[in-house]
Amino acid sequence: MNDVQLAFRLNSAYRQPRVKDFSASGVRPGTTNDRRLDIRYDKTWGATMSKFALRAYALGRGTGVLAAAIMAAQVLAQPASHSNTSVPDFSGIWSHPSIPGFEPLTSGPTALTNRSRLNGVGNILQLVGDYTNPILKTEAAEVVRRLGEVSKSGVTFPTPSNQCWPGGVPFILSSNGIQMSQQPDKITILYWQDHQVRHVRMNQRHPKVVIPSWYGDSVGHYEGDTLVVDTVGIKVGPFAMVDTYGTPHTPALHVVERYRLLDYEAAKEGLERDAKENFPLALNDDSGLARDENYKGKHLQLQFTVEDEGVFRMPWSATVTYGRPSGDWLENVCPENPNKYGTEKDARIPTAAKPDF
Repeated sequence: MNDVQLAFRLNSAYRQPRVKDFSASGVRPGTTNDRRLDIRYDKTWGATMSKFALRAYALGRGTGVLAAAIMAAQVLAQPASHSNTSVPDFSGIWSHPSIPGFEPLTSGPTALTNRSRLNGVGNILQLVGDYTNPILKTEAAEVVRRLGEVSKSGVTFPTPSNQCWPGGVPFILSSNGIQMSQQPDKITILYWQDHQVRHVRMNQRHPKVVIPSWYGDSVGHYEGDTLVVDTVGIKVGPFAMVDTYGTPHTPALHVVERYRLLDYEAAKEGLERDAKENFPLALNDDSGLARDENYKGKHLQLQFTVEDEGVFRMPWSATVTYGRPSGDWLENVCPENPNKYGTEKDARIPTAAKPDF
């Protein structure tokens, strides 16, 4: 399945009735390869074993194939470290329609806030990060202070977002919308902005030598009702930054994300912190990002922790709390209009003499 097909499937997941998931095996029921394998994750392992064995026997018509099928089914039937009943369902579209996006905690080391305020919240027209935040080392604080001065002068300094570059982690976590596809061996996270996609390998270790990439090497596992994602090897690009205030990072950047579902009453605390710091986007229902204010069901909350000994004096944490949108998710393509206005330079859209894939 390519990214376009995945985006279509994810976009339909929240609106469409749930169907059997054959994506892990590549098998489609009713097609010519239907006889190969029919593992339905929402059935008991006993039924799965019987169906696997009978189909393999029908295909191979031999005791060797039947024996191999039964052995394979027995392996599949072994209890997993996390049963299907314990895996939370994060499917569908999640919306976080405010910017810059991170929700600072009320205590402890946490994300930068905006020193420039407008109507009681951060002024999105002036991104002046709090360079006095004790998490910052001296050099990093100076970078944030200098960029804040640029922003106060009326000039927008370059970021991955306004230059149409990959956001990296944790910068991309401030995206206004996400969708998540969960499979036993991997999780795919699709972000609303610019078709950005992350791939998380489940129950794996980081390689001994990690080749830096835009989103790093991400491995995940479940801890009860929480998805934990650990990411290292995040590439330092020309506009590399941790947040929209320009906080830099080094190759030592390490991010741990924890996703869990919350009842509405429990999620309200994060939504209130969001409303105190971030600017709410005025969106139409057809934007695909406007939060459904009448939705009181489960919310998704991400709590992430960042450490980088080259930039920060200590690890720090923040949250992003998502609700459900009131409309469909529309496509957002940054490079369609790279032209800026006023004193800004045009976006430096990534280009290459030849494909790098």
